[in-house]
Amino acid sequence: MPDTRSTIPSITARSAIVTGSSRGIGAAIARRLAADGFAVTVNYANAREAAEDVVARIEAAGGRAIAVQADMADPGAMSALFDASEGAFGTVDLLVNNAGIMTLAPIAEVDDADFERQVATNLGGVFRGMREAARRLCDGGRIVSFSSSVVGLYQPGYGVYAATKAGVEALTHVLAKELGARGITVNTVAPGPVATELFLHGKPNELVERIAGTIPLGRLGEVEDIARVVSFLAGPDAGWINGQILRANGGVI
Repeated sequence: MPDTRSTIPSITARSAIVTGSSRGIGAAIARRLAADGFAVTVNYANAREAAEDVVARIEAAGGRAIAVQADMADPGAMSALFDASEGAFGTVDLLVNNAGIMTLAPIAEVDDADFERQVATNLGGVFRGMREAARRLCDGGRIVSFSSSVVGLYQPGYGVYAATKAGVEALTHVLAKELGARGITVNTVAPGPVATELFLHGKPNELVERIAGTIPLGRLGEVEDIARVVSFLAGPDAGWINGQILRANGGVI
C-alpha cells in the first residue's frame, strides 16, 4: 500500500470548495484557485448574483466553477455543499473555510442572538466543514480555515468574534494531528486588516487611516494578498506545512 503521507493530488484533477466566496476575500480565493487549476465550488448564503458573477469570471478565464447556496450556520449546509461539489466535479480535494460574520460590541452589550449567530457561523460552520472534510476529502488533500489576527490582540469590542476564531485555531491544531496519516494538511490563515466590505463597514475614513498607520508595511491588506497565501497552502510547495496558523497581517503583533 502506498504511503499517503507524501501524496499530492494532480493539479489537473483537483477541485475545491470555498465557503463565503461570492465577494471579498472568498471571491479572490475562488478566482485564484481556479487560475491554479482547481474546479471551484463558489458558496454563498444570500448573494446569488455576486456568486454567479464570480463563476462567470472564472469560466471566462477558461476555468470551471459552480455556485451553490448554503448558509454555514445551518447544520445541514456543509453536507449538501459537498454533495453538490462531488456531483459536479467527482471529488473534493480542498476545503477553504472562509465564511464568517463579525458584530462588534463590548461584551457587556452583546445580546444572546448576536452571540449565537457568530458562534453558529464562525465556529459551528468551520467545525462542520472540518468534520465533513475529514470524512470525504481525498487523501493528500488540504483544509484551509480562517481565523483573524485579532486573536492575540484582544481588542475591546472583539470579544465574541475573537473567541470564535480562537476556537477555529484550536480545531486546526487537533485535526492536523488526526488527519496526518492520510496526508491531509490542516492549516489556518489569520489575516490582519484587509480592505473588504466586512472590515470597512461602519468605520469612518479617519479610523481606517489610523488602523493602516499601525501596520508596519503601512497599508491595509488587499484580498489578493490573502488569496496568494491560500494558493500557497493549497499547492505542492506547502506539503510539509501542517497544523499552523499563518498570520498574514503586514507585521501587526
